[in-house]
Amino acid sequence: MISHSILSLAVLAQATATPGAPAANLVQSVWDFLVKGGLLMIPIGLCSLVALAVIVERAISLQRRRVIPLDFSAGLKAALGPDSSDTTTAQAYCERSDSPIARILAAALPCAARGREAMERRITQAGEREVFRLRKYLRTLTVIVTAAPMLGLLGTVFGMIEAFQTVAASGEALGRTEMLAKGIYEALVTTAAGLLVAIPALIGYHWVSAKVERHASAMDAVASDVVNSIVDSATIPQTPSESDNGDGDGKLRITEEDEVSESAAEPATV
Repeated sequence: MISHSILSLAVLAQATATPGAPAANLVQSVWDFLVKGGLLMIPIGLCSLVALAVIVERAISLQRRRVIPLDFSAGLKAALGPDSSDTTTAQAYCERSDSPIARILAAALPCAARGREAMERRITQAGEREVFRLRKYLRTLTVIVTAAPMLGLLGTVFGMIEAFQTVAASGEALGRTEMLAKGIYEALVTTAAGLLVAIPALIGYHWVSAKVERHASAMDAVASDVVNSIVDSATIPQTPSESDNGDGDGKLRITEEDEVSESAAEPATV
């Protein structure tokens, strides 16, 4: 993306080199293009380097195998066991796997005994932290997308001020539009440079954001499958009901004993 900006600078440099124009006023190369932009080309160039570094770093960090390893789901199912009840071994397996999905499930598995809602609550909390990590440096790209065109516009304003000041101070400038045109086209160099940095950075921002959303959806699907397998295979011990086994017979015995005691307590009648 940034290489596209450099290529565009070269194209603009060739486009400005029209035959028959004075050589001193022409942009002969990319270096001339950068020099004629003035001092504000320095921060614009730094913005391009930072944007390139962020996009490359996020492209490496957001690879699928780094977020959800290929063999993670199979290994987790094996750790859970055939009845999906060995959460201790599964948690140890997740702690050994240094990946976002492993950290999410490692936070949720200790709550398996407390049911689905407790696990889902932990997954939501851990998932928000992991998505925040996946979106790291995206705010830097948004700053560059906003700042680079503004820096270019500021350079253009300064260049226009200088151009009109030169024309106003020159006694020979009256009726010579080429002097004003020279200052204007040099002033517009910074605006072009700022846009050439901001547009690829904006594309990179949306590309990285789309990858983060896809990974978040995939992690949610994996976590839901694990929770469902654990909850569905959980066996709830069935204890005998006291009302069925003991309460009814006990009440009958008490009633019979009461009747015997009441009949013994009554005085005999002749």
